[in-house]
Amino acid sequence: MSITEQKTASAATSSSTSFAALPLNPATLANLAQLGYLEMTPIQAASLPTALAGKDLIAQAKTGSGKTAAFALALLTNLNPRRFAVQALVLCPTRELADQVTIEIRRLARATDNVKVVTLCGGVALRGQRASLEQGAHIVVGTPGRIMDHLAREYLNLEALNTLVLDEADRMLDMGFLDDIATVTKQCPKERQTLMFSATYPEGIEKLAKQFMREPVQIKVESLHTEALIEQRFYEVTRHTRLATVAQLLNHFRPISTLAFCNTKQQCKDLVTYLQEQGFSALALYGELEQRERDQVLAQFANRSCSVLVATDVASRGLDITQLEAVINVDITPDAEVHVHRIGRTGRAGESGLALSLASMNEMGFVGKIEQYQKHASVWHKVEELIPTGSGPLLPPMVTLQILGGRKEKIRPGDVLGALTADAGYTREQIGKINVTEFTTFVAVNRAIAQEAMQKLNAGKVKGKSVRVRLL
Repeated sequence: MSITEQKTASAATSSSTSFAALPLNPATLANLAQLGYLEMTPIQAASLPTALAGKDLIAQAKTGSGKTAAFALALLTNLNPRRFAVQALVLCPTRELADQVTIEIRRLARATDNVKVVTLCGGVALRGQRASLEQGAHIVVGTPGRIMDHLAREYLNLEALNTLVLDEADRMLDMGFLDDIATVTKQCPKERQTLMFSATYPEGIEKLAKQFMREPVQIKVESLHTEALIEQRFYEVTRHTRLATVAQLLNHFRPISTLAFCNTKQQCKDLVTYLQEQGFSALALYGELEQRERDQVLAQFANRSCSVLVATDVASRGLDITQLEAVINVDITPDAEVHVHRIGRTGRAGESGLALSLASMNEMGFVGKIEQYQKHASVWHKVEELIPTGSGPLLPPMVTLQILGGRKEKIRPGDVLGALTADAGYTREQIGKINVTEFTTFVAVNRAIAQEAMQKLNAGKVKGKSVRVRLL
């Protein structure tokens, strides 16, 4: 049960970062090339040789590091597509992450015929999920609670399982899933490969490893986002000026999309109320939101219909929002690793980003921990420098239309795009992200055409049927 090896990786450690250096079949390599996977990321280069060799693995890496491909390629290598039984299970902390993981596994599985991937999460009727399982699934991706439901009802059978993945294990522990993970794991065959991925390494991870893993190899990948692209600024505030300073930052820098982190749910609610009163488009994301509300909030933020998403760390895990101009640490986190994880949400894919942190005198100890962890001093700016720029309120460029009807009605993004361009006469540039869920569809449209687009859709048809549309 001991952790047999420790490896620390950085971008320069692997002698070869080409996927061709791995024992993967030609069809998989061809598919990777087609998907644009030319070079392995540091976590892939460090973990794939171990994972493909069939060993248990604990890999420490941040969200957005390419870890999904690292475990997906391993579990696909272990898969026998001709055997119609669940051979791999991926546990995730949130439905959003489970959906992202499912999409990525399906893309990577294109090289293999008829690999069925099923997502099992709460917020969706059990009946439809049961039907999907009865039609045969090779890989199941889901949240611990819903997986337990299917196991208890004997809809899900794990006797043929050969690979178990715990994705973002630290967040599952934070969210109180330890007992659920134990319950699920006890129903998996003892002879299996277990791959655990985690952004941080709290004590609970070691406890999990000792309980459920066989001599795991431990790999840690150092910072994976280029800090040089992220400009960090600290501002000193008091308890009474904190919320007003967030508004000042937004009016000064005017970022299109901002993720603002608070340490508590109550602070999230207080900040959103304050920002909305000041005329900002702001929404909150925290653990107790119903799935329907959560879907609406995420759709609006991801498609640039909402300027500010205010979230707790637990609620924000598993979000993969591209083009995030700024992160605001409204409260300083006591955990320096979490701070680096927060600010790493901006400055991705070669884009520059802004990380703005507010600290009161009693948080200076936490700032000191962050400085030690990052190995450089904080750069402080005066709140008085924050002068409103631009004319008028900061408004998001898009507005979300909600169409009542989704996958159940066989609506696809192309159907909605066609209704807006071919039928209603708008240009492709006026339409933003289209997100189809089980029962509803969200489409972002340019703010200037939102009201008219809603009226045209309500008067027209999508996929030959009349639909009901409202502005979110």
